[in-house]
Amino acid sequence: MPTSAPPKNRFERRRAETRQALVRAARQILAETGDTSASIQAIAERADVGFGSFYNHFDSKADLFDAAVADALEEFGQVIDERVEGMEDPAELVAAGFRLAARMVDSHPELMRILRDRGLAQIHSKRGLAPRALRDLERGIASGRFACADATTALSAMGGSLLSLVALRLARPDLDGDETASDLAEMVLRMLGVPPDDAHEVTRRALPNPT
Repeated sequence: MPTSAPPKNRFERRRAETRQALVRAARQILAETGDTSASIQAIAERADVGFGSFYNHFDSKADLFDAAVADALEEFGQVIDERVEGMEDPAELVAAGFRLAARMVDSHPELMRILRDRGLAQIHSKRGLAPRALRDLERGIASGRFACADATTALSAMGGSLLSLVALRLARPDLDGDETASDLAEMVLRMLGVPPDDAHEVTRRALPNPT
């Protein structure tokens, strides 16, 4: 799970641990039921922290659940970053993101359920997946790899497609995840202006092994 710089002393460490326990509890609730009506008392009990500790970190439940979503999406972004390190082709980066997301439905189901249910509001966020995807789109446009004119508009289309893929994989675990993800990634690359034969080849390249 994403972490910030290590706290400097025991008090800061305990404070950071308490905050992360609350965020983790909120993430579990979002993944299990999506129900944000749970009481602060119930959240604190799940996190195994005192009720009063909640307000040392968050002003409201809404703030906590926003932090939980941001935390989940940042984790997703970090996982993808680790797998695609060294890739230079923007088209391959886009395709790899789709294909790895499909695999993470099996390896990180909690994370993917949060992405499915809460990701739409985060498509243009300043954290998590959005800035990474926008960076790759801008690189692809600047290099001529992508023919679209506006990276922000392309991000809307690409983000919606990714969320649809995650929802499909969660609803239809019987589908071949790799094939489905490659097919949709190919469609997205063609939408971005990559020639059909090239888009097909890129989306069938071997994915890097986990480090």
